Amino acid sequence: MTGEFWKAIVENDSRYDGKFFYAVKTTGIFCRPSCKSKLPNKEHVRIFVNKQDAISASYRPCKRCRPDGARLPDEEWVQHITQHIEENYAEPLTLAVLADHFYASVYHLQRTFKRLMGFTPLTYLQQLRIDAAKQLLTETDLAMNAIAIQVGIPSAAHFATLFQKKTGLTPTEFRHAYGRAGQTR
Repeated sequence: MTGEFWKAIVENDSRYDGKFFYAVKTTGIFCRPSCKSKLPNKEHVRIFVNKQDAISASYRPCKRCRPDGARLPDEEWVQHITQHIEENYAEPLTLAVLADHFYASVYHLQRTFKRLMGFTPLTYLQQLRIDAAKQLLTETDLAMNAIAIQVGIPSAAHFATLFQKKTGLTPTEFRHAYGRAGQTR
């Protein structure tokens, strides 16, 4: 492998996409040079001039960068995005993070998600966080800042503002009305 190819892989250089593909012997997967996957060990990398050579050598196309050119149908792609948001809502997710993870532009991800779901990824993420907070408010005695952090909102003030905007109640009012204390009245 040339130093130029290795540099393109290390830097995720999209200018080399289509000029070569690289496969990782230990995973059995091949990628575009611009793939944002974890950097492989240099000694495990094989270079291919085209994707057909990589497939013929029994390498599978990466599901992230889709070097075979196969795209998921938009509906299935958005389903993967929603599943990822559901599983990682407590993490610092942004459109940029999602777009990077799903190998798309921020604009394309936002537009496709909204077209199919009827709302933006951020709206969906916020609702998941509020639903999780409601559950914690009713089932635990955790402090508001601990609940905020646990559902992925690092600022207690922002959590309280967002919660009230989405539910019409402050977190404290919600806890008193629907929590264990509210049920014993």
